[in-house]
Amino acid sequence: MRTPIIVGNWKMNLNRAEAVALADALVAAIRAAIGGKNVEVGACPPSVYLDCVGHRLAGSPIGLGAQNMYHQPSGAFTGETSPKMLRDLGCKYVILGHSERRQFFAETDAEVFKKTRAALVHGLVPIVCVGESLAQRQAGKTHDVVAAQFQGSLSGLSAEEIAVCVIAYEPVWAIGTGVVATPQQAQEVHLDLRKLLLSRYNSRVASAVRIQYGGSVNAQNAADLLQKPDVDGALVGGASLKAADFLKIVSVA
Repeated sequence: MRTPIIVGNWKMNLNRAEAVALADALVAAIRAAIGGKNVEVGACPPSVYLDCVGHRLAGSPIGLGAQNMYHQPSGAFTGETSPKMLRDLGCKYVILGHSERRQFFAETDAEVFKKTRAALVHGLVPIVCVGESLAQRQAGKTHDVVAAQFQGSLSGLSAEEIAVCVIAYEPVWAIGTGVVATPQQAQEVHLDLRKLLLSRYNSRVASAVRIQYGGSVNAQNAADLLQKPDVDGALVGGASLKAADFLKIVSVA
């Protein structure tokens, strides 16, 4: 049985006081939201707030995560953050290959793969994102696009490495738009990803790897999405900035 995983991606939002207040609100209510159930929860604030938010989350069931990193452990890479630094700050997770990184910063599958491998080497859980644009979906290319991203970003990992990863299916057309994939659309792509895992690895790996859905997930639609057999959680954007909404999603999981 795969443990559901709900992770909040705060993106480039909030000031320091707001980030701390959100962390405090989540910590205060998280145990009641989980209710003794088996669910994993994470929060990924902006990098400049990782330290202060991490101190607030310490000792709670909420794992700290980063939104990106560079693949080198150290060196002359101005403006970058290394996996060693994230570990030093207490991070458990790191989001990699988000569509906004691919779109606005021209990240390639090869770069995502290098980051994923580096995250694993340094004891971080990579949350690796894949997903198609609206034009690609309308052209019937969803499977091909997601398969290509899977091959380039993940298939070079060993079976032991991929088993640690979380895959996040995030259709680009549903991110921040208020438009969410239907539960059946999400299930179809998640099942395709599980078949890719089966063909590249084996049935044990295919049944073990968790695949989240991301893209306008909120407290109202989470239950329908999470009831699908291959949807193992959610990568939550805007709704993660409101403690009550995020906690409702955790409760559903």
